[in-house]
This record gives sequence, C-alpha cells and structure tokens, in this order.
Amino acid sequence: MNFQQEELTQQVAQTAKDFADKYIKPHVMEWDESQEFPLHIFKELGKLGMMGVLVPEEYGGAGLGYFEYNVIIQEIARVCGSIGLSVAAHNSLCTGHILTFGNKEQQKKYLPKLATCQSLGAWGLTEPNTGSDAGNMKTTAVKDGEDWILNGTKCWITHGKTGDVAVVICRTGAPRTKDNSTAFIVDRGTPGFSGGKKENKLGMRASETAEMIFDNCRIPDANRIGDLGAGFKQSMKVLDGGRISIAALSLGIAKGAYDAAVKYAKERQQFDKPIGNFQGISFKLADMATEIAAAELLINQACDFKMKGLPMTKEAAMAKYYASEIAVKAGTEAVQIFGGNGYSKDFPVEKFYRDSKLCTIGEGTSEVQKLVISRGVLK
Repeated sequence: MNFQQEELTQQVAQTAKDFADKYIKPHVMEWDESQEFPLHIFKELGKLGMMGVLVPEEYGGAGLGYFEYNVIIQEIARVCGSIGLSVAAHNSLCTGHILTFGNKEQQKKYLPKLATCQSLGAWGLTEPNTGSDAGNMKTTAVKDGEDWILNGTKCWITHGKTGDVAVVICRTGAPRTKDNSTAFIVDRGTPGFSGGKKENKLGMRASETAEMIFDNCRIPDANRIGDLGAGFKQSMKVLDGGRISIAALSLGIAKGAYDAAVKYAKERQQFDKPIGNFQGISFKLADMATEIAAAELLINQACDFKMKGLPMTKEAAMAKYYASEIAVKAGTEAVQIFGGNGYSKDFPVEKFYRDSKLCTIGEGTSEVQKLVISRGVLK
C-alpha cells in the first residue's frame, strides 16, 4: 500500500490548515470558556466544501474521498478538537447516513443544504440508558396511517439543539430483537421535536452536545430511511466510517499536543539548556512521534480499504481505538513536559488533554472497539 499523499490531498490539507490558523485559532479559548457554539465557522467551512466532503458534486458536495476527509479533520483538530468534532459528526453521521442509505428523493432534498451547511446535521442513536447497548433503545416510532409517531429522548447528540436536520434511530419492533429499529429524518421545527439539556463538558466545549426530545412527533413515511427494521444495521455501517472520523480527530489532537510539546522543549531552559536535551523529555517526544506515526498508518489503511470498497469494520475499529488512546497519552505527556505551565489555561496543552478523552468514548468506547476487533480476528 502506497500512502504517499496525492497533490490534491496536500492542497486540501493546506486549505484546512490555513483556515484553522486564521479563523479558529484566535478564538479557541474564548469559545472553550464560554461554551459558545460558533455556527458561523461551519457556514464558512461549508463554502469551502468541508461540510460535504464525501458528497458528490451533483448534490453540491466536494466529491472528495476519505484521504481528503481524514486530513481536513486532522488539520482542524490540530488547532481545536471541538470544531474538528462537529465537522466530523456533520459529515460522517447525519450527512453520511442520508448519502449512504437515503433514496434519491431524500438525497436530492437534504444533501445540497447539508453539503454547504445551509443545514446543520445531527444524528441520534444514544439514549440515557442505552449507550453501548443500543439494541435496547426506548425511543419508539409507531405507524399511524401514512405517518409515524416518534416518542423518546436521545442524549449526547452533537448539534442536538442547533441541528436543522436529524437522522434518528427509533425502535419499531420488540426490544433486543433482530431488525427492531428504523432510521428516520426529522426536520427542526417539526411539532413535537425539541432540543433539551445542553451538556456542560470536560472538553470539546465549543461543540454543542445536547438532548433531542420527541413528544408525539409526527413525520411522514417519506422520511423513513430504507427498509423497516434496517436502522441498526445502517447505523453500524455509518459508524464504520464514523470511526475513521474519530481516529482522524484523535490524530489531529495528538499532533497538536506533540507540536506544542516539541516547541516548548526547545524553548524552555533548565540548568542552562533546553529541556529537550534531557533524556527524560526527549524520550517522551520519541514515544509520541512513534505512536503518532503508527496511528497515521492505521488510519490510512482504513481509508484505503474504504475507498476500495473492501470490508473495513476491523480496520476502522483498530484505527479509532489506537488513535484515541494515543491522543490521550500525547495530551498527558504534553502537560507533563510543560510542567506547571501545562496545568495553566495560558498554555495550549491542557485543552488538548481535556479534548482527547472524548475520543476514547464517542462513537464506541475503546472497550467496544476491542470487542469489534476481537470478533474480526476470531471470525
């Protein structure tokens, strides 16, 4: 496998880097402290095609592949994990679900606005009592003539309050039975659909995370995605691509922490020499550099499999698992290298440290990734 970046991929990465440095970096701590969700940033990213990276040009998207998608998420997360997370969730979950499983009418209706971020996307699977145990969801959709009535609450939803379009997985059969859930598209403003509690989080604070509440929410059967009972299977396929997103997000955060640590190790003097000259510090940087390189190879492998249409459930899980764990390690080591300054919000690494932890939890915990990987190994 040759993972040398194509010229297009390099150009896309540079565009994302330039945007992040100019429009995101100056406001990172301001948005983090206030938990402001900077919607205008995503509108601007939409104009650059970065909110519809994988959407074909016929639907207003950039028509790019997973290698380009990967570097976009990385370069943004290298500056701010929060913005990277929201870009990833919009592209891979809501937009990705409609792109992969929606019918032509649904794609024509929703993808052009999602791809340009005229509409912001949300995706609802998780519930208060069903995280990894998604098969036991309580949110229901009951057929009523030509409509469906939705009732229940989804939680930990990126853009749960602000999202204009939501793809929601609802139970349409008995709990814990095969094929018991179905996916639906719900537009903001539909009676009975509202945003609930916004979470006050450790990290990723500028990425909105909130409840979505459905109270006798009536939607037409035309908003059903795919066959009745196909929702869970669709979701697992969507999450395969989503794991590449979180792996890229993790790698961007790790690189951001590493870059800051290297710079500091060269500048900070102790005992009349840069601290990077001490083996205790230099070995930390050596480990970080090696682990980042290994994570990048795993992500590129998953992207390669995805672009070739090969089964990649195990490969995506491996990339997500490893990259997210090394992001946490990179954040931890960066704080340690900065010493007391690493604990201060006046320096950048404490935010990388806080943001990194979500990557080991969102879109399947590290423990779930191990289950997926081991099943692939023993299959």
